[in-house]
Amino acid sequence: MTDHAIDAATFTTLALETIARVSDGQHEAVLAAAALWADSLAGNGVIQAFGTGHSEALATEISGRAGGFVPTNKLALRDVVLRGDKPKEFISDPHLERDPATARALYEIAAPHPQDVFVIASNSGINGSIVEMATIVKEHGHPLIAVTSVEHGARSTSRHPSGKRLPDFADVLLDNGAPFGDSLLELPGGGTACAISSITGALLVQLIAAETIRLLLARDITPPVYLSANIPAGDEHNKALEARYAGRINRTA
Repeated sequence: MTDHAIDAATFTTLALETIARVSDGQHEAVLAAAALWADSLAGNGVIQAFGTGHSEALATEISGRAGGFVPTNKLALRDVVLRGDKPKEFISDPHLERDPATARALYEIAAPHPQDVFVIASNSGINGSIVEMATIVKEHGHPLIAVTSVEHGARSTSRHPSGKRLPDFADVLLDNGAPFGDSLLELPGGGTACAISSITGALLVQLIAAETIRLLLARDITPPVYLSANIPAGDEHNKALEARYAGRINRTA
């Protein structure tokens, strides 16, 4: 039998413990990531975010949301259909995230500028498209922030031909604190349930954003931050900022 009850209260307790551990233990890495973000934004750069599977949630948390930075761009596997030349059937492959070839097409579609900084999220850090994107990012000299589960990655074998994993390429490595398998509640018959990586990933993004804003203000730079589109003048404010980065930030779903 599991040592813990299986209910919402237990998940809340374990999740809060993980959140506290990530917040305290990743403070220096958060500061380092914020410094990269601030340097990029101060130099008219864009924060490029990539994740597959449920790690796409972290890229979504970065890109195009109220309270977040306007110069942000999410790369998604489906971009090879929506913005590239692949047929729609291409993205029906359930193992697409394991294919290294897709990453190079995604990078070319995004057409990043040299001053852009990348955030790549993957709980395991082992899938082909993730590792290949990290390879490409470093080939082009971009700073790379990796968000992953250090525990899960250490216990997993790379699915990339190089045998490397996401942390091998990171300038800054952020551990999302998730256990092997991601979930916190142990089931009586084996296995686990109720994942944590999306929660701690979102936390890390907002911690980095807060520190980046502090650094920009210290340079007398007004942070280019979205207002909610659902408040008066929100649309006007946001469109004016987006115009500065025309052609560099994608706002499709």
